Amino acid sequence: MSTPPSSLSRHSSFAERISSALPPIRLRSRKSNLSSSSAENQNTNRTSSYRPYSVYQQTMYPAILRDPDATNKLLEAILETSGGRRSISRLARTCKAFMEPALNILWRDLDSFSPLIALFPNTLLKRTRRPGLGLAQNPKPEDWGRLLAYGERVRSISYIEASGSISASIFPIFEELRPRTWILPNLTSITWKSETAAGLERVRMFLGPELLGVTLEIGTRHPKLNDLLVEISSHAQLQSFSFTLHTNLPDNFTDIFQHNVALEKVAIAAPGALSSRVGKWAASLPNLRRFHLDLSGRTSTAVEGFFDDISPGSGYSTPSSVSDDDLDFSEIRKSAVRLTRDGPRRGAFARLTHLQLTGDVGNIATFLRHLTSPLVALELLIDDPPSPLAWQDVCGLVCEQFANTLQVLRVGPTPAARFSELVRSTSRGGDAPAYRLPLTHLGALPRLHRLDIDLPESVIFLNEDVAHLAAVCPNLEILRLCGTARFPQTVGAPQLTLDGLMPLTRYCRRLHTLAVVVNALEGSEETFECREASSRSLLRLNVGHSWVKDPLHTAILLSHLAPYLESLKFFQEKSRAGVVEANALAWQKVTDFLPHLQSIRLLERRQQPQPQVYVPPITDEKEVDATVITVDEGVSVHPEVVESGIQASVEVTDFAVQMTPETESVAIDATPAVIDTGIMVVPVFTEQAVETDQETDSSAEDSIARANGDAKHAGAKAPSLLSSYLQSPATGLLSFTSKIVHFYSYPFRYVYSFMPAISSSPDALSSKEVEPSSPIPGGMEDSFSEKPTNGHAVVDGSPVGL
Repeated sequence: MSTPPSSLSRHSSFAERISSALPPIRLRSRKSNLSSSSAENQNTNRTSSYRPYSVYQQTMYPAILRDPDATNKLLEAILETSGGRRSISRLARTCKAFMEPALNILWRDLDSFSPLIALFPNTLLKRTRRPGLGLAQNPKPEDWGRLLAYGERVRSISYIEASGSISASIFPIFEELRPRTWILPNLTSITWKSETAAGLERVRMFLGPELLGVTLEIGTRHPKLNDLLVEISSHAQLQSFSFTLHTNLPDNFTDIFQHNVALEKVAIAAPGALSSRVGKWAASLPNLRRFHLDLSGRTSTAVEGFFDDISPGSGYSTPSSVSDDDLDFSEIRKSAVRLTRDGPRRGAFARLTHLQLTGDVGNIATFLRHLTSPLVALELLIDDPPSPLAWQDVCGLVCEQFANTLQVLRVGPTPAARFSELVRSTSRGGDAPAYRLPLTHLGALPRLHRLDIDLPESVIFLNEDVAHLAAVCPNLEILRLCGTARFPQTVGAPQLTLDGLMPLTRYCRRLHTLAVVVNALEGSEETFECREASSRSLLRLNVGHSWVKDPLHTAILLSHLAPYLESLKFFQEKSRAGVVEANALAWQKVTDFLPHLQSIRLLERRQQPQPQVYVPPITDEKEVDATVITVDEGVSVHPEVVESGIQASVEVTDFAVQMTPETESVAIDATPAVIDTGIMVVPVFTEQAVETDQETDSSAEDSIARANGDAKHAGAKAPSLLSSYLQSPATGLLSFTSKIVHFYSYPFRYVYSFMPAISSSPDALSSKEVEPSSPIPGGMEDSFSEKPTNGHAVVDGSPVGL
């Protein structure tokens, strides 16, 4: 019964699928090369059990490919060796089974765009050996094939504009002629260092959907920097962000990244990074594991302000006597802060494990005083040389607050100090001064397994420093104490001797890598007599610019301290400037002597008599009946009991008190006094009628004009007799109409009669001659009375003038 073919889902990994899909390797048979006689002899000897090795079919089963993780670790280990990249490249070209994983390792991390540009056809490049110079002509769509294929393998890439290795003309080609949106679709990390706004704008082409880490270093303020930061923050899965800016940090920086809660690593180096809002934002990140902060050029008060808004109400605050005045009292502030011993902020950066601080040692001590995080790795980039008192404070704080968790401690120079050392070493500025960095201030660090100190000036260590370090850090595995320091003749020999390393080899049983600069003198008898001083774990030793007196004695001492040492490195004249030739030649002799001395040392120790085995004496076994005889005894005890009783009756007395309150009734007549008052107001009204009868007689017109003129100048006069007795039909009709109006308007005039008179002048009151007429039609009067209005007399006349 045949088994069904296996499916892809049954394979455990991609590498195994590749290995199973490859055809088995078949070696070419040598039968075709044999002559006829040889073939006949081979047929005659076919019954023999021996067969040549080449006639068998060889099948390759790469067991390493069955586990992709093991394959990657193997290739990464090869990559880290000297010439490892070239070895992996050859492996990818010679073995199909290793081709894919090897290519993935080779193209995973790129430090430049040059390898990608070199994938274009050679006919397009300006210079084949220097692809960074750009393209001579624009590529066609079919010229992008190799670049897109290998671009999918790239996971991280770096670009440094100041290096000038990549021509700026290549980026417009990428932006305008690319066949798809993302040239590097699987890019997860990018490092972009730009000095100009145009160079910074080019990074947008590589902010792909899989981006997890961004490192930006900007020389000048970009006008569209906020838009770029918003685009970076739009990647919700962003886990690492490093931002270096030589101008002030944008005001809305924390608002832009407030929703990127997945950040695990944050590095900020810019003026304004110590503001309280940045500190509150950084402390609020729930997944923050790594934090890098630049404290250079800041005061202790500014460092304290970083924690102002972090967990308010917890911890202690800086005393009011330390204020941020215009003058810089740096030393006074540091002393005041040191004396107050401000307590840590509980809950600030609770999950932080890796911390890197750059700046003055006093500021670093102020910052560490506020932390209670379970730090695993601490890196301090300090100004060299540090203040002795501040260095003592830092050592005490590190051992007091992180002793139970700290595993890695690195101390290095700031970029400014390193640049000064580089300028001094490449010019004729003379030798650098040497200062001592005491390690006796360190307390117990039982979990510390790596200590790296690399400073340009604080390079002097004593034997007592190493002995103290071996006592407080017994689990050290890697120790580097300024392994590249130089001690010229003007400075003198190193004060740390090779014999002084004995406490490390004796008490640090896990130490396997050591880098120090020593003065290799002859060993003492106490060192050679102490068998425990020989280290079984020390395998690598780097002595750098160490001095040596006698190569043979030095090799003998090393064979005793590190009999299993595998690598001894030192600086040679051709590899490092400033090397003393005599010391380099002496250390070369030590490396020649040491393997032979180690072999002799180990051989002698194996030939030493073994310790006597304790043999117990011969004994006879005898049994003795040692049964214990026991007797049971009992005592009857009956206690005598006496009962007593006491009767207690409580005497109760009742008391009653009668209380009758005295009451008195009082009545008050509160009838209000009411007074009725009435005012009779009779309205005064005036009726006026004007006769409009036209006559042709001029004499009559003159008489009427004179009558009107007299009436106008005289004031209040009675109506003319002519108009009273000689009424025309029109006048009678108007008079009758006015009477009807007068009759029907009586209710309104009656209501108005209750209103006070408009004029209160006594002359006007005395001049009233006509009283209100009766509303009865029979008593209706024809005469019109005169009424003063606003101090002027009104003449009665015909109602036509109303």
